[in-house]
Amino acid sequence: MAGDPVSWFEIEPGWRVDGLDGGELGSVEEVLGDQREDIFDGLAVVGGLGGLAHYVPAEQVTSITSDGRITVSIDRDTFERLPEPGRR
Repeated sequence: MAGDPVSWFEIEPGWRVDGLDGGELGSVEEVLGDQREDIFDGLAVVGGLGGLAHYVPAEQVTSITSDGRITVSIDRDTFERLPEPGRR
């Protein structure tokens, strides 16, 4: 059963990130943004064991739920071509 929708303020490292097809892309390494100004920039998401982090822009996030899952509007191929967080 899916969790309830929550704000980006609730996201924690380790939360699962699922792609467009529902398959797991990876997990959150870091939330990128400014909480004081309520500006959600995106996520640093690590895919697979020992994988590099990829920058997923906030515009690609379609849902964030209380069960620790985030859904994004990209597929695995697109995810793997995203830049590292510091190279956007």
